[in-house]
Amino acid sequence: MSDYPITSVRGQEMLTYLPRYYETSRIMRAILQAEGIEFDKLRQALDETLNQFFVNTATWGLDRWEEELGLPITLDQPEAERRDKIISRLRGYGTATIYVVKKVAESYDKGTIDIVEDHAAYTITVRFVDTTGVPPNLDDLKAAVRAVVPAHLEIKYEFNYFIWDELDKKLWTWDQLDALALTWDELEIYS
Repeated sequence: MSDYPITSVRGQEMLTYLPRYYETSRIMRAILQAEGIEFDKLRQALDETLNQFFVNTATWGLDRWEEELGLPITLDQPEAERRDKIISRLRGYGTATIYVVKKVAESYDKGTIDIVEDHAAYTITVRFVDTTGVPPNLDDLKAAVRAVVPAHLEIKYEFNYFIWDELDKKLWTWDQLDALALTWDELEIYS
């Protein structure tokens, strides 16, 4: 009935459970609409609460994740960076193998990272393969890697930059390069 529409998803669903003669009842349609709206709100609240149990979908529950894992609660940081720290901490438990260090670092960078061991020099090198320039949230990445890697090992970081050979391969004229209107910092990470 167009006079008493049921716009609620749950209200429409409840109507399907009733005998068909209730489809034309204005009273029943009004009741289903009112109750359906409340059930829609309840379902939304339940879904939102369930999202907090998973790091990738948590929003207002991120501070509880940080507290549980012993991380500082950083409400001023973007949610994505906070999630990266939490995921890194969750991945970082256990023995510090190359695999664990790689997974911890990749949880921050979202790209491929190579970990190179130099046993003789007691160093490991974190090499950013896909990322050009310095990745965002580098300080948190360094802290997470340091928390996983044994203290007697030095950690080095290698970054990718746009090098002159790559610029020469593009065969640009100065006018073409100038038309890009890039600053030096932007040119270094141009891909």
